[in-house]
Amino acid sequence: MKVFSRCCYLGVFILAFLMSYSCRREEVRVKALSNHADSLIFDAGAMKDYTRMLELIDSFAQTNDITPIDANRWRGTVYYRKGQYRASEVYYKKALEQEPVTDEDRLCYIKAARRLSELLLVKGDYEGSLMVAMPAVKMMKETNTGSDIDFAILLNNIGCCQLNLGRDEEANESFITARGHYINRWSTDSTGRGFQEAVIGTIYTSQAYINMKRYAESLYWIDRTEMLLNKYRKRGDARNEYFDEYQGLIEMMRAEAKFGLEEYSEAENAYEAFRRTDFSKTSYGRITSNEFLVGANRFIEAADNYRYLDQMLSERGIELSLDNIQLYLLPKLRANIGAGRKDTVMVVASKLCDALDSAIVKSKDDNTAELATIYNTQEKDAFIARQQADLSRQRWVSTMVALALVVIFFSIYTYHRRKATQKITLAHEKLQKAYDQLEETTAVKERIESELRIARDIQMSMVPNVFPDHKGLDVFAAMNPAKEVGGDLYGYVLLNDMLYFCIGDVSGKGVPASLFMAQATRLFRTLASQGMMPDEIATHMNAELAEENAQGMFVTMFIGMANLNTGRLDFCNCGHNPPVVGGLESVASYLTVIPNAPLGLWPDLAFEGEVIEQFRGCPLLIYTDGLTEAENRQQEQFGEDRLIRFLSEGDFDCAKSVVVALRAEVEKFRNGAEPNDDLTIMCLKIN
Repeated sequence: MKVFSRCCYLGVFILAFLMSYSCRREEVRVKALSNHADSLIFDAGAMKDYTRMLELIDSFAQTNDITPIDANRWRGTVYYRKGQYRASEVYYKKALEQEPVTDEDRLCYIKAARRLSELLLVKGDYEGSLMVAMPAVKMMKETNTGSDIDFAILLNNIGCCQLNLGRDEEANESFITARGHYINRWSTDSTGRGFQEAVIGTIYTSQAYINMKRYAESLYWIDRTEMLLNKYRKRGDARNEYFDEYQGLIEMMRAEAKFGLEEYSEAENAYEAFRRTDFSKTSYGRITSNEFLVGANRFIEAADNYRYLDQMLSERGIELSLDNIQLYLLPKLRANIGAGRKDTVMVVASKLCDALDSAIVKSKDDNTAELATIYNTQEKDAFIARQQADLSRQRWVSTMVALALVVIFFSIYTYHRRKATQKITLAHEKLQKAYDQLEETTAVKERIESELRIARDIQMSMVPNVFPDHKGLDVFAAMNPAKEVGGDLYGYVLLNDMLYFCIGDVSGKGVPASLFMAQATRLFRTLASQGMMPDEIATHMNAELAEENAQGMFVTMFIGMANLNTGRLDFCNCGHNPPVVGGLESVASYLTVIPNAPLGLWPDLAFEGEVIEQFRGCPLLIYTDGLTEAENRQQEQFGEDRLIRFLSEGDFDCAKSVVVALRAEVEKFRNGAEPNDDLTIMCLKIN
């Protein structure tokens, strides 16, 4: 009896082990099937075959190839794309009712929360939207799940809700945090799409403040939007078709904000800047400008623009629902009333009545169809639940049969014990081998870190840390890479009484930027040693760097040549920040320069140089944008105004004191925040 009892205990243990092993294998299998199922559903959605999407969702939900969260999230997506927002809202809520366990479930939860918070925000249910979005953001922070774009969109939704609820400081913090995630997105994105997403996000933020008539705050975000757009313009892979439309939207928002602040002259200037864009000539651009025109009582211009309303609705696939009638036809009617066009008013009024009747009928039909869909899906959910209950009973019966088999065939365990021991020994040997490989990997990692430190030392040795001792010359420079190696550079070559000097900033960061920097440094020294003029140096460097530049890298540079006898300064600015003149004993200001293009993008460019005949006694500060774009913990930038104020008010006795004090001021401004870019500064003065 005791022997039998021990056999039962051991049998239960073995069964538990086998069930655990099977569960782990099942988890891996389900994950693989889920990825495959999501791909098939996604492909059907890409073809806009929504009936097929629903069939696949129901099928995969019944076979447990996708989880309930994933199934309801996909259903919400289907009805959102079909414009059935009530049904979409129901399914997104059902997805959020489930407790996410795996990372895949958490990602589905976050995507459902993104869309549901947007739907509730559009409806004006701000409290409801916050109750959806804020737990999702908390989950992302605690589990490190989701992307920067998920963070940014959810935080933008939260900010809009907080703004509408009068929680201004919280809204501002949410928008700034969202911008930080947009920055992370574009910093790690090699395609430039991150910039497009950031521009769109800040446009939504700007428009939210305008809708709340918070015009002063909206101008801050409008300026941020324009700054992002200008940054995107500088990328070699920038898509030019975006610039005109976004610039038009920026100018239109600025016109509304300025008009709201009663700064009518500036509002008119912004509107004229909008009209100079091609976007203003499109049907969408014309309709977009009407809110400003009606607000400014310019009804005739607005009425003229509304002649393009039908074209715009057709191009954008917009149907005249109840919401769209209020959004488009009613303002068109008011504009024509204000313009005194009685005949057009009658036509628009008649069309409005017809559209309203049709929209009411369609709304009722859609509501009926959506309710039928919801009830139908509830019946499907009940059927799936019954199937799963039957499956659970079958598993229980199978478990009991397996336990009986374990007890009956326990003797087989003894027979196979020796073979199991051999397998354990083999597994131990594999584990030892894996451990050895881990040690080897660790050694390789340490070697890479050591090589990066050596690379940093080599790179720092390529820029001079000893400066020329020449009568009447005061020069000093310093460089701080943001990573182990960076893409900034500076250098000088002294030929008799001629001092060649330069500073540069390579696109990107890390090892690729450092290699490009080394090439640019070598070219500058070689060409300067031949006594060329700065514009000639720039032209030759550009031709060399652009050759076989498949990665599209480039470097902005400021190249100068100072005659230490006569005080003449020849220079060529290649897409770099304009330098600052003055500051040691006079008021500092930015030098107006011809921008030219960065080096390395287009091989056949000719660069234009400039000259200042007498530059004695006038300090020159050149720097990379790691100075003015240095950010603190609140993601505020050091800025150009702060730089001018610091140089004008500071008490400096030499070039070195300027560089040392400026680096300390930037470090103090960061307040512990990690550097977001390489920082290089050079100060030069001819006495």
